[in-house]
Amino acid sequence: MEPENLQNIFDNTFAGISQVREAYTPQLTSREVGTITSVATGIAKVSGLPGVGFDELVTFPGDVLGIAFNVDADEIGVVLLGEYWHLHAGDEVQRTGRVMDVAVGDGLLGRVIDPLGRPLDGNGPVASNKRLPIERPAAAIMDRAPVTVPLQTGIKVIDSLIPVGRGQRELILGDRQTGKTAIAIDTILNQRGQNVICVYCAIGQRASAVAKAVATLREKGAMDYTVVVVTEGNDPPGLAYIAPYAATSIAESFMEEGRDVLIVYDDLTHHARSYRELSLVLRRPPGREAFPGDIFYIHSRLLERATHLRKELGGGSLTALPIIETEAQDISAYIPTNLISITDGQIYLSPTLFELGMLPAVDVGKSVSRVGGKAQHAAYRAVAGDIKLGYAQFEELETFSRFGARLDEDTRKIIEHGRRIRACLKQPEFSPVSVPAQIAVLLALTAEFFDHVPLEKMTEAEHALHEAAENIPAEVCKRLNTADKLSDEDRKTIIEIARKTLEKFKPKPEAKPEPKPGAKAEPKAKVGSKPEVKAKSDSKPNDSTQEPKPEPKQESEKDAQLKVQAEPKSKPDAKMDEPESEPDSKKTVQTEVKSKPKLEPEEK
Repeated sequence: MEPENLQNIFDNTFAGISQVREAYTPQLTSREVGTITSVATGIAKVSGLPGVGFDELVTFPGDVLGIAFNVDADEIGVVLLGEYWHLHAGDEVQRTGRVMDVAVGDGLLGRVIDPLGRPLDGNGPVASNKRLPIERPAAAIMDRAPVTVPLQTGIKVIDSLIPVGRGQRELILGDRQTGKTAIAIDTILNQRGQNVICVYCAIGQRASAVAKAVATLREKGAMDYTVVVVTEGNDPPGLAYIAPYAATSIAESFMEEGRDVLIVYDDLTHHARSYRELSLVLRRPPGREAFPGDIFYIHSRLLERATHLRKELGGGSLTALPIIETEAQDISAYIPTNLISITDGQIYLSPTLFELGMLPAVDVGKSVSRVGGKAQHAAYRAVAGDIKLGYAQFEELETFSRFGARLDEDTRKIIEHGRRIRACLKQPEFSPVSVPAQIAVLLALTAEFFDHVPLEKMTEAEHALHEAAENIPAEVCKRLNTADKLSDEDRKTIIEIARKTLEKFKPKPEAKPEPKPGAKAEPKAKVGSKPEVKAKSDSKPNDSTQEPKPEPKQESEKDAQLKVQAEPKSKPDAKMDEPESEPDSKKTVQTEVKSKPKLEPEEK
């Protein structure tokens, strides 16, 4: 290249740079910067941010985020959303001008994230092109539609007696270690192939418990349609506070696309405790049980976001299953009663039933569903009433029978039938039951086909019926899910399959033939035993006449000569007299023998 051409290139380049420099006008941007005045457990007091708004996001050194919670005239109270041990008084704080938001979309399916959207599963960053604020207003009343479609949990006692509909809020409550999380995980597993997206929100749970739940979901193939939002027990209370709101925003993004979503909050007891901790540290006035006055509002505004949208808005639904931990079976405590009044029903798990091995330990008497019954399949409605009534009668009679009272035959039948109902409502963990199999079991219960099955064979008989339910015609299975009423033909078809299956488990009639050979020997003995009976009857009068026998001996000693003379003549007379006296004695003895068995049960 010639030097002149190179010189021209440099001249043109510098000329362009000078033109850009002359055209550029620097702009001043205002930026509010504050300073930390104090740091406490999970919160920080900040001064120097006069324009900050409520719930606005602020940043601290080390990329730690915080939410402006208390906005006072002189300072603000900020809830910290990360590790804060490196923060000190005097550090710089900056406003962001936006509220807390979270990434949403299909890229979250199969991922385990924290409430800030950061991945926890080690599979790289989360792919998302959309973000939604964690605090959003609930859908308006005119945008909602009635709950009409059931959400099948795969658990027999819930689907039949405490049904849940899509768009409903059903509370799960009970003491610790009674199987609350197991019911929620079973419900997620049963949504496979049902076109339902699931969001599992673990709030303040142990890392080992969360890892076990995630491993179960992966093993069963449920992570393909599930998002897991996790805050561990050692995380700051601010993360536990925002976790359910972030999870709900993720679920709402799918609902607004017209899809059905299930969200599980496990559990809101830790959420309430974390909010109480933050409020007390921020010097908010405490109320009952030291909870702040707006503890009801933080849960109501969360659960009001669960709904069923109108068709014009996509027709999506968001079903919420909040979990609450009770203490010593006290369902009338502060937080449980708050959530019972907010939700559309509750499933109560009894530790007494859990200890007796009745799993899932659902107390049918204290559980209720205020909405799902209208969305329940017609086949369930045709059967559930009889089963619930029979089970309630059984529970009352069972407690009464423990006092050792004498029971009549009808009461014994009710108790035996109730024991079969309880055995059929048992279900192992992580094994959801399909709708046709559940209806086959329920119809078999109402038809009392299980009443002749021994209790020790109930599990085997029910398993055989589940396998037989797979042979129900496909047309019948479709009608079970769509029909407004269970037709008589479908009922007969299912009952016939159940009858044929359970006939194998009835006590075999071979137990009766075993005494029959002895019974066949008895009739032979009976034919020849008639004299034996007479002999028995003769023996009894002989026993009774053994006392008068010595009297004739005394007479024979006195009148020996008369007897010797009268022997040929008196023998026929004696023979004639004996048969006359014997039948009378036999009759009396037979009446006594017959009367004894009648008296024996009365004496017993």
